[in-house]
Amino acid sequence: MAPLEIRHRSVRPISAKHAQASRFLQQSLGQGIFGAFLMPMSQTLLLRVFPPEQQNIGMGMWAMTLLLGPALGPIIGGWLTDNWSWHWIFLINVPVALLSIIGGAVLLRPIETERRVLPIDYVGLVLLVIWVGCLQVILDIGRNHDWFGDPLIVVLAITSAVAFLIFVVWELTEDHPVVDLRILRHRGLSVSLVVLSISFGAYFAGFVIVPQWQQAWLGFTATQAGYSSSFSAIAGLLTAPLVVMLMPRLDPRLLVSGGIVWLAVMGLLRTFWATDSDFWTLSIPQFVQGLGMTFLMLPIINLTLSTVDEHEVASAAGLQSFMRTIATAFATSVSLTYWGDTQRAARNDIAGVLQPDAEGGAIAGLGFSPEGARQMLSNMVEVEATTLSVLHVFWTTSAILLIAAALIWLAPRPKRSGGVSMGH
Repeated sequence: MAPLEIRHRSVRPISAKHAQASRFLQQSLGQGIFGAFLMPMSQTLLLRVFPPEQQNIGMGMWAMTLLLGPALGPIIGGWLTDNWSWHWIFLINVPVALLSIIGGAVLLRPIETERRVLPIDYVGLVLLVIWVGCLQVILDIGRNHDWFGDPLIVVLAITSAVAFLIFVVWELTEDHPVVDLRILRHRGLSVSLVVLSISFGAYFAGFVIVPQWQQAWLGFTATQAGYSSSFSAIAGLLTAPLVVMLMPRLDPRLLVSGGIVWLAVMGLLRTFWATDSDFWTLSIPQFVQGLGMTFLMLPIINLTLSTVDEHEVASAAGLQSFMRTIATAFATSVSLTYWGDTQRAARNDIAGVLQPDAEGGAIAGLGFSPEGARQMLSNMVEVEATTLSVLHVFWTTSAILLIAAALIWLAPRPKRSGGVSMGH
């Protein structure tokens, strides 16, 4: 019952691994550089379009579109994979991007603001690209390269760490920094960013693991796994209007803490899943969990932006988007690694208590050959070990979420309510 993954990985040539890393580097840097502006700029534009008393509504609409991606993405991606090709998951972005560019150019022209020419922090920008780019590549390929057992990962990690330290020192002393780290002096912002990163990462870990488990071990098609995953985001869309109505009336820390606890409890309920669970047994808990997602996302976005000065809102939105992106990358990489490690440990534990001769003989009595009986027994062990490792992920992420629910109370209650003033 030796792990097949190790056998496959050992025959991969080093040159092929490095070539793959080079492709990942180009793709990751390209997506990161050009996609980094989307979230903070869209938030800033919304805050300019809506008057202060309606900005909660605007941010609620923004968050609903943020949830619409996870709702439709798995469905469309699964359908494209099953009926066309996985390449279309990326190619479909081209017409969508073109329509967005044209629509933005036409519809946003009336709110165009006066342009100011400011010095560009080229040094900070280069340092940011280096340390974030190296970190992203590590998270993308580290699991398949045995992490720090590969010299390439070690070099990337050292480069990222050194560039990060220089970046922090430079940005704190630069008059026009590309990332204004001085805004972290606001305790509400700092605490909110930490809680957002921890809670969103813990939530996203399950979002990554579940569809892979369903397809690889439970026999789900990509389309079925997509539908199952989308239930969580669809539920969030349903509760968004309620959260928008409650935000001006209640302490946002209470809403955030309650939403995180809800996610943690629903994660614990999913630890009762089994290998014979059907589609609805797996999908309904994800729908119920999604009901609490907007109670986390909307108030914490408002809490983040309302605790900084007015001229710092754009910088706060940028940091918020950056931390959410990094949390997603960390959650994907760490959760898959943890899933694999616990799967191997569970398999060894199960194999240690089995009596192969007795169980194999019982299976052979059903008409299987000795070799077929051993293979069937091995497959059963793999399936059960993989399911147990999924449940371990839920236990761990639920504990992390409960910690995040307590941490949010370190943030002060925001003095402003009903939106973030942008000079209206």
